[in-house]
Amino acid sequence: MITVENLTKSYGGFTAVDDVSFTAEAGRVTGFLGPNGAGKTTTMRVMTGLTPPTRGSVTIGGHLYRDLPNPGRHVGVLLDASAQHAGRTGREVLTLGARTMGLPASRVDEMLALVSLDERESKRRIKNYSLGMRQRLGIAHALLGDPSVLILDEPANGLDPAGIRWMRGLLKSYADRGGAVLLSSHLLHEVEQIADEMILIGRGRIVARGTKAELLAVQGDGSTLVQAVDNDLLAKALVAAGHEVTAAGAGLSVSTQPAVVGQVALEAQVALVDLRATEGRGLEDLFLELTADTQREAPAGAPSAQPATPAHAAPQGGPR
Repeated sequence: MITVENLTKSYGGFTAVDDVSFTAEAGRVTGFLGPNGAGKTTTMRVMTGLTPPTRGSVTIGGHLYRDLPNPGRHVGVLLDASAQHAGRTGREVLTLGARTMGLPASRVDEMLALVSLDERESKRRIKNYSLGMRQRLGIAHALLGDPSVLILDEPANGLDPAGIRWMRGLLKSYADRGGAVLLSSHLLHEVEQIADEMILIGRGRIVARGTKAELLAVQGDGSTLVQAVDNDLLAKALVAAGHEVTAAGAGLSVSTQPAVVGQVALEAQVALVDLRATEGRGLEDLFLELTADTQREAPAGAPSAQPATPAHAAPQGGPR
């Protein structure tokens, strides 16, 4: 498990990460989402001992990264797929990692097969790799020591659709076996398909957290879409019960929860064809709204979004 407690990192007068606290639990994929420059990579660099915090701490299994014996056997890290020696081959990179961790040479072949880098590709120099191949090699290196925790920064960059699907299956399987995965990305639609929990960060501060269902639950308007065998009879019963009713397609829109509408229909003895809560905005809309002041570009003439504070949202604001 990764535990982040009151983490702050400042560079002179600029605060890149501002009092951030969260956990990434074992057996779960935790999505760490935010626009470019939101503080995701800085947080991960502190996790892995590459950047010292100004305040606060990050522990992995209760230990600081620097205190872990043979850390590659405990934590798999991919922060930059291109940060590898361009003159070495993929096999050489993994072989050096295996020797450093005290692993058998057979582990290199296992990882190359896992990430679908064949024998010919493994002997090519990294400078001749595509970005997608470098990502696969980076994931192989992160998994080399069979760690219990994975920390991955934008691992889908450069992967084609088949590669992204493969990565989703790999990480989900890893979490199902009890591993903890922290997955950073600005590609919301990719992460939401595998993340058990999502943490949204903007300008260095956590703006919301929770499962997809929890984040979206507070985004609906509390109304219900319903269709009955006799819409007119149901509408009269709902109005008599004090609810606001308007026509909506082949049914009705009612300003109350589905359970209430169902109870009224039961008492009025009206058979229902359809009954469901009105869907709120999508997760992408929520993400863009909560990080609106961090977006670098918006379409000309587009209205500025107003900050929202859903249940699971932390106080908003930029770095102090």
